[in-house]
Amino acid sequence: MKLAFSTLGCPDWDIETVIKRAGEYGFQGLEIRGIERELDVTGMKIFTSDANRTKGTMEDAGLNIICFSSSVFMSNDDPNALTRNLEEIKRYTELCETFNTPCIRIFGGEIGDVSWVQAIESAAETLAKMISALGGSETKIVIETHDDWMAGAHFRKLMEIVDSDSVGVLWDVNHPYMFISEAPEVTWRETGAWVYHTHWKDSKINKESKHGFDPCLMGEGVLPHKQIYDVLKEGGYTAYLSLEWEKMWHPDIPGPEIAFPQYVKYMHELIEND
Repeated sequence: MKLAFSTLGCPDWDIETVIKRAGEYGFQGLEIRGIERELDVTGMKIFTSDANRTKGTMEDAGLNIICFSSSVFMSNDDPNALTRNLEEIKRYTELCETFNTPCIRIFGGEIGDVSWVQAIESAAETLAKMISALGGSETKIVIETHDDWMAGAHFRKLMEIVDSDSVGVLWDVNHPYMFISEAPEVTWRETGAWVYHTHWKDSKINKESKHGFDPCLMGEGVLPHKQIYDVLKEGGYTAYLSLEWEKMWHPDIPGPEIAFPQYVKYMHELIEND
C-alpha cells in the first residue's frame, strides 16, 4: 500500500508547491480536490493545455494523480443536478485519460424522505447514467462513504444491483466509524469487494462540536487505524492510503507543512509495526 494526500489539505498551494512538497515528504500519489481554492479543476491550464508539463514535473518527482475528487452527488433531489453532474463526470473523465488516473470520487449525497429501498433503486439508475458518461473509459467512479451513504449494507445492496466494474467504493475510514459506530470489519465485510480507494484521517471527541468530534493529527484521536489497516491488508487491498486533511473546511487546524509529514511518519510506523 502506498501513501497519498488530498489537495483539500493544502488549499493555498499552487501545483508546483504541491508536487515539490509531496516528493519531499515521501508521498507516492496525489488526490486532486482543488488547487489554490478552485475546487473544479477541469478547466485549469495545468490539467488541460499545460498537462504535459504538469505530467513531466510529477514524473520527475515520482508521483501519480491517483484520483480526481469531484463535487458530484449521487443522491440529489434537484432535478437539474443530474445534467450538471454528468457533464462534470465527462470533464473529469478527460482528465483521468490524460493523467492515467484510475478513479473519480463522487459523494453519496442525502436521500431525503424516501425509503432505503427507493434510495438504492434511484441511485442505481443514476449510476447507470454516470457509467454511460464515462464513454467507455476504464476510469472508475468511486462513491465515498459520506453523507447519508455510510452503512456498508446499503453499499452492498447498491453495488450488487449496479453490477459494474466501472463503479466502486471509497472507504473514508472516519465516517462509518464516527457517525454510525460501524466497526471496520463490518464496513469491509459489506464493501470490501468494491473498495478501490481509501481516505484516512483522525478525530477526537468534542461533545460541543457540530458532529461531536473534531479533526486532529493522526494518532491524537480515537480512530483505530491499526485495526483498519489490518482489515485492508487481510482483505487484499493494495491501493493508496490517502490523507484527507480538511484544511479547506477547517482553517484553524494545523497547516499541511505539519500534517502531511506527520502522516507519513505515523503511517510508516504503523505499517512497519505490522
